[in-house]
Amino acid sequence: MRREFSAGGVVVRRLRGEWKMAAIRPAGKKPGVWALPKGNIGAGEKPDATALREVTEETGVEARLVEKLGDVRYVYTWDGGERIFKVVSFYLLRYSRGRLGDLAPETAHEVDEASWLPLEEAPRLLAYGGEREMAEKAIAAVRAL
Repeated sequence: MRREFSAGGVVVRRLRGEWKMAAIRPAGKKPGVWALPKGNIGAGEKPDATALREVTEETGVEARLVEKLGDVRYVYTWDGGERIFKVVSFYLLRYSRGRLGDLAPETAHEVDEASWLPLEEAPRLLAYGGEREMAEKAIAAVRAL
């Protein structure tokens, strides 16, 4: 079975006294399908660097690394029935600068929408179980900040 490795980020910021989290609606997904920004780890790239890069590419904001939240592991089936084992490492990131949704033209096709969601509601709003788990871990980590 082929293996793939990706990394992504839970970008948090305090806005008007409330913790928010950056989420994306991947291209082609229905409105309301929220996900975390993530992508494949490049050759020679460290997972935390991938998370920072993918966050900027898919949300338009820059962030700084706080800590690793954990890994999500799953198997999916690709064209022709090939099964792929995937590991996605997620990191807690703190917003630094930029405007959500300001995407570079070369990556804008990957994302239909980006939004700040209330962090406390993220476990309910995110579409994928592993990402909901990472949002829960982010909530616990933010409470300790």
